[in-house]
Amino acid sequence: MTRSVFRFLSRQPDPVEIASATHLLRLPKISDYRQWFLLRSESRAFLEPWEPTWRADEMTESAFRTRVIRNEQEFSSGQAVPLFLISRPDNQLMGGLTIGYIRRGVAQCCMIGYWMGERYAGKGHMEQALRLALPYIFSSLQLHRVEAACIPENQRSIRLLEKVGFQREGYLREYLKINGQWRDHLMFSLLSQDSAPARNSSN
Repeated sequence: MTRSVFRFLSRQPDPVEIASATHLLRLPKISDYRQWFLLRSESRAFLEPWEPTWRADEMTESAFRTRVIRNEQEFSSGQAVPLFLISRPDNQLMGGLTIGYIRRGVAQCCMIGYWMGERYAGKGHMEQALRLALPYIFSSLQLHRVEAACIPENQRSIRLLEKVGFQREGYLREYLKINGQWRDHLMFSLLSQDSAPARNSSN
């Protein structure tokens, strides 16, 4: 599904739905709260080592509603495309993938981040999500470069990025504050001309 950059940057862009036979990437909805709450709650110990410190009100419905509204604003302004990963057979929330920090002008690039519920981790779901998202980034958003950063100890994330074609570029000292501590990160990137293997690989 291809949309022009003009429509993406308009104030009321079309909803994003990127789908395969088994997976769906779409914008979060306020009605997703219960599924999101249950999945994040049961996965807390699994997710916390790799994420910013959870706030005291992190899991409240009001905080989730505020997050969804902010997501819609960021999408409408062309700053980000925050997506939930849904299993198509049973319509279950599995995780999320955000296309963020979108820079236009001479940069034409973005940063991706993702999370997966513990029960769905290690089963290839995020790989499929990336293979769905990358053509959208390069074709619909018409970006040139995708960046991703991960903690060196997160071997699962490193393997995932390398499997879909990302190349390791460098080491960033104390790049992000994760779980209350400034952590070093590895920087990976994928360019539009690098993306054919990731897009054309069999599922």
